[in-house]
Amino acid sequence: MQPPSPSKLSYFFSDHHRWLLQHIQRRLRNHADAEDTAADTFCQILAARVDPDSIEQPRAYLSTIARRLIFDRHRRRKLELAYLERLSGLPELLAPSPEEQLQLIEALVAIDKALDGLPMVVKATFLYSQLDGMSYVAIARKLDLSERTVSRYMKQALRQCYLSEQMS
Repeated sequence: MQPPSPSKLSYFFSDHHRWLLQHIQRRLRNHADAEDTAADTFCQILAARVDPDSIEQPRAYLSTIARRLIFDRHRRRKLELAYLERLSGLPELLAPSPEEQLQLIEALVAIDKALDGLPMVVKATFLYSQLDGMSYVAIARKLDLSERTVSRYMKQALRQCYLSEQMS
């Protein structure tokens, strides 16, 4: 696939950036996050090598990408808050360094993305096993499932992670 010419992209950006930024800012009510999301939206178009002339409804196209990015941003923040809340319960000596925290948050976001679309009980099964180190027996008791179901859910989650990695 031939990448679109820089001049086409430049015109597309200048024609739609101000509108997109205002559109996002109305939703987020935060100028810095709106700027980041608008930039990420155009970066996705660049990465996908989309020819701007092929986009029939540019504003609908851009707002769809931006909406997905906003949703991802909210999911990430929820994960970060849950992780930080969990960390606050640890003794200070056991708490990871800021660098380790960032790496762990990135890993959690990647896991969350990989498990996207699976039923919540399958995600919970996977997370109890992989993050909490619980045995299948303990997970079965906690979620009121059979061990066989826990095993089946683990296979389903691992398959989803594998397929997600293959698509990346």
